[in-house]
Amino acid sequence: MSSAGHPDAPRATDSRPVVVVTPNPAVDVTYTVDEQQLGVTQRVRSIARRPGGKGVNVASVLAALDVPTIQVLPLGGASGAWIGGSLRAAGFDVRVAPVSGDTRSTVTVVDDHQHPTLFAEAGPTITAREWVVLTAELRDALRLASHLVISGSFPPSTPDEVVETLVRAGVEAGVPVVVDVSGPALLAAARSGATIVKPNLDEAMTATGESDLESARTALLELGARTVVISRGADGLTSGDGDSAHDVPAVPGVTGNPTGAGDATTAALVAALRAGLPLPDALRRAAAAGAAAVLEPVAGAIDLEAFHRFLGSPPHPTGAPA
Repeated sequence: MSSAGHPDAPRATDSRPVVVVTPNPAVDVTYTVDEQQLGVTQRVRSIARRPGGKGVNVASVLAALDVPTIQVLPLGGASGAWIGGSLRAAGFDVRVAPVSGDTRSTVTVVDDHQHPTLFAEAGPTITAREWVVLTAELRDALRLASHLVISGSFPPSTPDEVVETLVRAGVEAGVPVVVDVSGPALLAAARSGATIVKPNLDEAMTATGESDLESARTALLELGARTVVISRGADGLTSGDGDSAHDVPAVPGVTGNPTGAGDATTAALVAALRAGLPLPDALRRAAAAGAAAVLEPVAGAIDLEAFHRFLGSPPHPTGAPA
């Protein structure tokens, strides 16, 4: 189902694609079992294998929302070749930076009763020269871009300077930069002047060393982030830029697979901002997309009918001085 022509769909004001960087892509494997158990043989009820990594998931949801993308990825080995080929076969514009190591895999085990269990490989170490190649691909793609999204983990031993270089490439190209990362990379993105950093609450507090939301948000703003959007799971989304704050509650009563909810949230946020909607309305759409993603069995997908239904009786954002 396309979002085009739906009364809840924002009117596109920019035909340029969103450039999405996935620093640590993966072959995502999802096993569905009757019940997750440790130490026993379990029969897999169904299996799904697809290109993954948070940025790939973001691009997939953007495509479902009729937003064109250019994906920039470091890929290596047979697994990397499979990801690149699969994305191109699905119609994505893909810019590959070849790396010597094999692209990783992740395995998610889901059932109808418990929170999913995720097994995530660390990924290959990427050399300084390989990062230079990826940055060149990114700068070339940004000549066509409306926004830049950097989403997901970075491979082991990635220097902070790499994160800063990627963010500044977007800043220097004059496009808004939305970053969904964690740990030291989150701090590096804030220092580099990202337009929006979008951690969840635990990631924000862990990276900054703060013990509450307000302090963590303030710390990221003081580092240089222009706006901080923090996901609070069942408590919804909150944003702040130092002058004002906006809160949007989560859509209530939605259960399912939350693995890709954060990526759908990021995608809908960027799609709304690209269409010219103000941040409070963009947050409302982001919350609806996150809930609609929970209804899908795999990450990178969104139940579009549910998305529009949630927007039909939306939770209203609240605004207050920061």
